[in-house]
Amino acid sequence: MKKLLLLSIMAVITAISSWAVTDGQTYAKVNGIGVKNLWMFDRVHAGNAYISSPICHTNARTATMTGGVVYVSRSQENQVIIPNPETGKNDTILQGVVHCFDALTGQPTKELLLTLNGAPYGVFLGNTSIGCDNFGHIWVAPMTSASAIEIPIYQVDTESGEMTLVTNMSKGDVTYRTDYLDLIGDITLEEAECNIMAVGHDSNNPGKPTVYRWHNEQGGDIDTWEGGFEGDPYMDFTNFYPESRVGFAMAPVVKMLLGNDDDTRYSGEYFYIDGSDEGPVLYSVEGDVIDSFENVPVELRQRSYTANGMNEFTLDDRHFFTYVRSDMNGNGNGCQINVCELGEGDMLETMEKYWQLPADSVGKVNDSGLRVHCIAVEKGYDDQGNEEVTLLTFKAYNGMGVYKIGSAIDPVAVPGDVNGDCVVTASDVTALYDWLLNNDDSHIINGDQTGDGIITSADVTAVYNILLGN
Repeated sequence: MKKLLLLSIMAVITAISSWAVTDGQTYAKVNGIGVKNLWMFDRVHAGNAYISSPICHTNARTATMTGGVVYVSRSQENQVIIPNPETGKNDTILQGVVHCFDALTGQPTKELLLTLNGAPYGVFLGNTSIGCDNFGHIWVAPMTSASAIEIPIYQVDTESGEMTLVTNMSKGDVTYRTDYLDLIGDITLEEAECNIMAVGHDSNNPGKPTVYRWHNEQGGDIDTWEGGFEGDPYMDFTNFYPESRVGFAMAPVVKMLLGNDDDTRYSGEYFYIDGSDEGPVLYSVEGDVIDSFENVPVELRQRSYTANGMNEFTLDDRHFFTYVRSDMNGNGNGCQINVCELGEGDMLETMEKYWQLPADSVGKVNDSGLRVHCIAVEKGYDDQGNEEVTLLTFKAYNGMGVYKIGSAIDPVAVPGDVNGDCVVTASDVTALYDWLLNNDDSHIINGDQTGDGIITSADVTAVYNILLGN
């Protein structure tokens, strides 16, 4: 009878908690700042649940996070049959889809089927880049070839999936392939200025030196954007790190930084470019190298230079930098990021490493050569008013996870945490189940959840109620 009861409880918990998988790590607090994993949806920790998901695909290349929602964009996914009155036959369109997940739980919430002018949007790699501006608006943009003279930018309605063309960004007289974009400010131009950037791409060394940039003022004409390099839409950079480089290679990623005052908040005057070099390089809008990994300690350098991605955030007036530590080709582990606090002068060479996330791995499966690793951050506060940061790490075809970072986060067990991983999941019930039926206590750190000094089915029920939110 006891076995049947436990099996029935396990079945229910497994059903409701199939997404409640964590990295199983406990991270030490560093300089008063703690981190914990909320959930993982990846090859290493979620296994078949992730592998069988539609976001486990090489067309699901980028992700972003805003308003407590994770958005994963996949091009050409949903098959739509449309009658063609001219031929009398049916046309098949593979429609782009944006998958939405609850940032706190990992639960999938909905799918946005992308449409443009009411018709399914099925352009090849048409929503390669997805991002959010600083006011919560979601946008997508396609990969463009070297023959394309413009880059279309679309705003996405997060209720209907309908896209609205913001504008077509002219490449000017120099047209190179572009893969991934960045946008800062307000894409609607209602609450702030807006700046958009992309980097010319050539998969072969020495690459291309061209960086594209566009600007519009708050309240400006949405149809009239000007070049962001003193009126020009592009600039050929001449400064690189390493100095031997003469261009950007392998699907570069650009990330603009928030300014320190109201006048420069969304100007994007400073930005990182990561193009499979020896770490991200910080540039000014004049094309000057401001900072690089030249003097960064060896132990903080990337394990492989085949993935591009970085971000910055502030927490309790302290300045943090996070970047790709390894691609799937990393030695031992794969698809990880480092989280560091920048030191004196906010320079990379003085930064202190806090954690490698996850401590084990997201995955190590070849992603067909995708070079982007998305890192998104969102600042907020806990129930006690303590400042905290929610961080998303996403590597195409290997998985994603979300972490909480803040001074109030401690690496200690919580009610319902049986196995000591600081979160309550179905694995805690499994640990109790193994103890009660098999006398296996190898995964039990705190089995007595009722405080009666013994482990019984009542402890299973206690954890079960915590999972249900009772």
